[in-house]
Amino acid sequence: MANPFEDQDATYTVLRNDEDQHSLWPAFAPVPAGWTAVHGPDGRAECLAYIGEHWVDLRPRRVAEFVATHSATS
Repeated sequence: MANPFEDQDATYTVLRNDEDQHSLWPAFAPVPAGWTAVHGPDGRAECLAYIGEHWVDLRPRRVAEFVATHSATS
C-alpha cells in the first residue's frame, strides 16, 4: 500500500490543533482527537499552500506566547 500522505492525486484536509500546529491529513481518515479541520477537502497542492500561508510560526502556540511575554519584560 502506498503512503496516503504522499499521494499527489488524493484529497486531503488541513487540520489544526490547540497549539496552532497544522497537519496534512487524508480526507478519507477520521479527524483525530485534539485536531480540527480548517481547510478542505481539497487537493494536496492546495492544502499545502494553505498550510504555507497560515502556519507561519512553527513553534507551538504556548512557546511563542512564552517567548513574547519574556522578551517584552527583558
